[in-house]
Amino acid sequence: MRVIGITGGVGSGKSEVLRYLKEAYGAWVCQMDETAKELQRRGTTCFRRIVEHFGERVVSAEGELDRAALSVIVFSDERELQALNEIVHPEVIRQVRGDIEEKRAQGLEFYVVEAALLPDVGRELCDELWYIYTEEKVRRERLKASRGYTDERITQMIASQPGEARFRSACTAVIDNSGDFEDTKRQIGERLGL
Repeated sequence: MRVIGITGGVGSGKSEVLRYLKEAYGAWVCQMDETAKELQRRGTTCFRRIVEHFGERVVSAEGELDRAALSVIVFSDERELQALNEIVHPEVIRQVRGDIEEKRAQGLEFYVVEAALLPDVGRELCDELWYIYTEEKVRRERLKASRGYTDERITQMIASQPGEARFRSACTAVIDNSGDFEDTKRQIGERLGL
């Protein structure tokens, strides 16, 4: 089984690439952000440890994690972000590693792990790491059209993620998703050798 990491900045079209890999190649897709959210639900070890560290101020009226309150704390203090990552990241890696082994035992051909942070967190899980590159102008247009984001919000989001040089240096392949998706499909087929 080939384990392929998919990474790239916001608006690069990772979701479309994941959908295509699933539909055309039968790949199992694991989005690390979704795994992290599941591991932080009330009653989990991550939830308990987050509340122990940050206090009740990060618990919503429903008793779940108040992500908005937590993000205000961690994105204004680098040490608090590091503390959160030290709680969550090892659990996510452990969970995904177990899932990979389970799918391998089932005889799956492709397992795809997606996360914007893959250059730094989780790359050890992957046999290869693909950077979904998209020109910034195209990313901005997509984010305005699909999510209704303002230029200011897009600029902040792009600035908060690793830069292009970091993605390129960390990845084993670059898929250019700036143009027609048919071209992206061709590049994916070439990478997979199919």
